[in-house]
Amino acid sequence: MATTNDLKNGMVLKIDGQLWQVVEFQHVKPGKGPAFVRTKIRNVESGKNVDKTFNAGTKVETATVDRRTYQYLYNDGSNYVFMDTTTYEQIEVDPEIVGDAKNFLLENAEAIVAMNEGRVLFIELPASVELVITYTEPGVVGDSATGRTKPATVETGHEIQVPLFVEQGEKVKVDTRDSSYLGRVKG
Repeated sequence: MATTNDLKNGMVLKIDGQLWQVVEFQHVKPGKGPAFVRTKIRNVESGKNVDKTFNAGTKVETATVDRRTYQYLYNDGSNYVFMDTTTYEQIEVDPEIVGDAKNFLLENAEAIVAMNEGRVLFIELPASVELVITYTEPGVVGDSATGRTKPATVETGHEIQVPLFVEQGEKVKVDTRDSSYLGRVKG
């Protein structure tokens, strides 16, 4: 148990028997009336976002979430297989739980797997990953000055938008939250 004063982004709450992750929160102290906490929470199972307001100091039930570093091994056709980097224990994760993280998962890459009572809740990736461009249209001389972009396919099969000067075979840094191009990787 915790109070609404203890809320932090990423914290998982148990509300009405369901697990909800705090996306953002704000303590509000109006000039008149009691203080309250305005939150945006995401249902861990369905991914649905909800705005919820709590009175300040209200007790909320927190869920114990075990976050561990796992290594992504492979996709067996129906599930994604991860291995705990300390115990070498392997787990299979349903594609629905992996969600958009599949666009950035390379074999042997590390990810944080969040579990509650032995059940996988979600996969957390680093803020950015480095991926090789496997296909994009060739750039034209003089295209580097404009801010225009073109589609490019990365080694996971995901398509992102890159500047016109980026070429096939280059390694680029990609933001895992919104698939945006962050820059070329040297070396």
